[in-house]
Amino acid sequence: MPNVYTNYKANLSTDALTTVYTVGSETSAVIKSVRVSNKDTSNDCKVSLYVVDTDSASYPLETDRKIEKGSSQELLATGKMDQQTADSSVTSASPIILKESEVLKAQAEFGGDLTIIVSVLEIT
Repeated sequence: MPNVYTNYKANLSTDALTTVYTVGSETSAVIKSVRVSNKDTSNDCKVSLYVVDTDSASYPLETDRKIEKGSSQELLATGKMDQQTADSSVTSASPIILKESEVLKAQAEFGGDLTIIVSVLEIT
């Protein structure tokens, strides 16, 4: 079973649900990081993140998470996410496991504001 570390990137150019990553055949994936950046320096923007299984059932990982203007957030980090403080309770990302053919999707409140980078360990 080879292990491959890779990343997937998406520009959330519309406010529609966007496929960011689909697990390949005969592969499992460990999602190590989901980093969202708001390139709009004037307005905050919310993001939602979902896992869709092979039966097309959708499971929310994040719903309407506010990404402040001109900033980035790690969506899989745990602890208090207050952008105004340097809170030591924020810890490293808690990984998510996806199975063959499962899909990671994201949705921005406003198209064109957010970019997303997903770091993945793929095991085939």
